[in-house]
Order: sequence, then structure tokens, then C-alpha cells
Amino acid sequence: MRIFAFHLLNDYSGSPKVLSQLVKGWKKAGFESIVVTNKDSDGFLSDLQGIKTIHFPYKFIKNKILRLFSLLYSQIALVAILINQVKKDDIIYINTVLPFGAAILAKLKGCQVVYHIHETTVKPKVLKYFLFYLVEKMASKIVFVSEYLRDQSQLDPVRSSIILNSIEDSFLIVANAAKEKLSKPENILMVCSLKKYKGVDEFVRLAREHPNLNFRLVVNAPVQEIDAYWDPNSLPDNLEVLPTQKNVHPHYQWSHIVVNLSRPDGWIETFGLTAVEAMAYHRPVIVPPVGGITELVRDNKEGFQVDSRNSTVLSGKVKELTANQALYKEMALNSGLRVSNFKEQKMIEASISLLLQLQSQELEGFQISEHIG
Repeated sequence: MRIFAFHLLNDYSGSPKVLSQLVKGWKKAGFESIVVTNKDSDGFLSDLQGIKTIHFPYKFIKNKILRLFSLLYSQIALVAILINQVKKDDIIYINTVLPFGAAILAKLKGCQVVYHIHETTVKPKVLKYFLFYLVEKMASKIVFVSEYLRDQSQLDPVRSSIILNSIEDSFLIVANAAKEKLSKPENILMVCSLKKYKGVDEFVRLAREHPNLNFRLVVNAPVQEIDAYWDPNSLPDNLEVLPTQKNVHPHYQWSHIVVNLSRPDGWIETFGLTAVEAMAYHRPVIVPPVGGITELVRDNKEGFQVDSRNSTVLSGKVKELTANQALYKEMALNSGLRVSNFKEQKMIEASISLLLQLQSQELEGFQISEHIG
């Protein structure tokens, strides 16, 4: 079995990380995997040992119109680059709905298609309609990362499966080796993209409301973008903002509490891998009250579900966790137990099972057509 795995923008966000875990797992299982992603960017799909990578031209552009043209050009180039390399019995694995050229390529070559959907938030609406039309028409199997996402998509449930994202075994090994923090909880961490809808402004506000606590924001952006977003002199003294970090372990080790403050009016978290990483370190987590992330962190169990726009409630929950040592320890214990549901091997085994189903269907179809012929 040969799998062509497509991803639009290679960076250090959640969706390419999941794909990198999968292709490594497929390789161990003996499947030939070829990663197809953009060139000239660094991320989780860079330097995958023993896995061939094919690049196409794509660059993220802030201007929405130019970005749309960049997407269109990249997908035309993608088809042109691979049209003579992909064979009918290959599986086309499309990570997120964005690399639509892969679906067109599959149609031209007669390949089976797996869509791995991490979110349904796509703008503008006409692009969203087009992309999900392709999913509906082209997908042999559709993988969702949460029940919430599957229910929201309204795509064919018969072809749909839920495969929860997982935490890497290597991450767990480092986390388990770390010493437990026994000091008074006072360090608050958030790891996210530098986007308003991710709640970065709410995090700054929270830091101002708790000058006795330490806050650290790690964003998936360079220093120049951070300085363009905020005047460094306008940030409170108890807040540290850091650019993209390849190694996030020191930050989870530093933390006592981890938060995800995505605004429900701008972004619905369909999974929330940073919450799982936090639980690997036995950290209580504060998350939004809607979306797939609520399937990870249960309210009043591993943390709290709070709308970050409600500053009074959010501030109160932070105060409660930092002041009540017994509550903190209980939630920290629950987090450590909960993370066992998101082990890497579970995700890889579920993915391989799905791929083997497709392979079996392909062989059955070949045998039937051969018999008829």
C-alpha cells in the first residue's frame, strides 16, 4: 500500500503534527508513505526520517485575496507535479480540507480518498462550500477529530469515523520524567496562534487582573509579528510573550495551570492538543465551554470550562485554582489519569485499521471487475 499524504502549510500547529505522527506510524507498519506539502517553511513535516517528501509552491499571505490566489496556484501546481507519479491503487490522504488539488488529482487517477478533517471553519463561505462539496463527492472515508466536529459537518455518517488526536509517546516520556511541581500554583501558561480569536487579548487582560501571578504566552509567530500586534511597553510586567518554540516541554514544566481562551464567537476548538499536552504534565486546564475540546477537559474534573469573554468568571476560576491547594491537587490528579485516553498508539492503530479497510475494498472491487471481465 502506498499513501500520498497532503498538507497545505507545514508549520508547528496541531494538524501537521497529527499527520507527522500518522506517517511515522504507517512507516513502522510497513506502508510506503509520501508526504506532499509546501516548500520554504519549517514545521512538524520537515525532516521526517525515511519518509519521502514532495513539495509544491505555497506561501501564507496576510492579504486575503492574494492568499486565495496563492492557494489556487499551489493546487494547480500540485496536480501538475504529481499527475504522472500517482497510480490508481494509491491512497490519497488529505489532511484538512484545504489541499483540494489532491481531491482533483484523485478523481483524475481513480484513487480512493481519505479526508482527515480538523476543523470546519473556512472563509470565505464560497470557498467553504466548494471545499466541502469536494469532501462530499470525493471522500471514500472521512476522519473527524471529535464527535462535535462530525455532528457539525453534516457529512455522510456512513463514511465517517472519529479518530481522536493523540499525544506523542516521546512527549509522554519526557513529561513522565519531569518532577512534579509541589510549589504553590502561580504560573499560568497559554500556547496558541497569534490570533485575536484565540483569546490572546483576554490572556493579557487576565495577567493584568492577577499581578501576583506569573503569565507566559507562547505563540506560533515570529518576534516581528508579536511586536506588530502589541507594543511591548503596553504589556504587564508579569506577562512574558514568546515566539514559536520547537520545544514546549520547558514551558509546561514551568506552568501550574494551562489555559485555552479561544473566543466562541470567533473560533470553536474542534480538539485542542495543547490541553492534552497539559494533562500529560498533570496540569489543570481551563478551556472554552463549546466545541470538541469539551470532550477532553470535563468541567470541574480536569479543570474548568469557561467563556473567556466573561472576565469575572474566568478570573474567579483562576483565583480558585491558585488559592485552593486541595482542589488544585485533585484536578491535577484527574488530568494525569485522563491523558491515557489519548495515547499515540490508539490513534495510529485506528488509522491503520481504516486504511486496511480501504485496501480490502479496493481488492474486492478489482476481483469483481476481473470476474465480470
